[in-house]
Amino acid sequence: MTESMSKVPAVTLGFWIIKIAATTLGETGGDSVTMTFHWGYLAGTALFLSALVVLVGLQIGAKRFLPFLYWATIVASTTAGTTMADFVDRSLGIGYTGGSTILFLCLLATLALWYWSLGTVSVDTVSTPRVEAFYWVTITFSQTLGTALGDWMADATGLGYEGGALVFSIGLVILAALYYWTEISRVFLFWAAFILTRPLGATIGDLLDKPHSHGGLAFSRPIASAVLAAFIIICILLLPQRAGRHPGQSETA
Repeated sequence: MTESMSKVPAVTLGFWIIKIAATTLGETGGDSVTMTFHWGYLAGTALFLSALVVLVGLQIGAKRFLPFLYWATIVASTTAGTTMADFVDRSLGIGYTGGSTILFLCLLATLALWYWSLGTVSVDTVSTPRVEAFYWVTITFSQTLGTALGDWMADATGLGYEGGALVFSIGLVILAALYYWTEISRVFLFWAAFILTRPLGATIGDLLDKPHSHGGLAFSRPIASAVLAAFIIICILLLPQRAGRHPGQSETA
């Protein structure tokens, strides 16, 4: 596979900055529709999941890496993940622990099936419709799991949103240290970091928009979402956006 065939962006510092901002937008955007606009979790899930299906179809049909399309799909996956996790955890009454467990098993099953089918889960292979389907299903489960984990960490453990964000930030620092100073699989580290940035974004988003009585800053959800969307657009325009080599490109697992 040549570099030009890659359908996903090169993993750089800019990638992680936009990824965290996108996951935070997913939290505030999802909460805007389900809570501020009173759509509810089921209707919100239907809306964002429909948008995600359309965008994934466009992404798969694209002939090359298109930055705005890719990040729009990421935002759709994280917003759909927010509403789906809230629907499972709250509307169905499964709770944060049960929801996180179910979603974690779904994520592991998807990765296992991807590996069993193609012999690798490395993102450098995301250039064919079959691989892209695995990629986006994995991402959607990771985004949904991240929301549940963020809520569980903030509420069930009593750490609050600041404490939860700190825990996930420390986890990402540890992963960065493992990347630079160990020989642990780069593919594993990529997916671990990708998954962990979602609950970080979820807790930051909750910190921004939840009421003071729940430990949040009570910012307007729609305004916070608009600011985050503008920040993402600026980053896409200013930070290098290219398809390229990914961590673990030479690995097979």
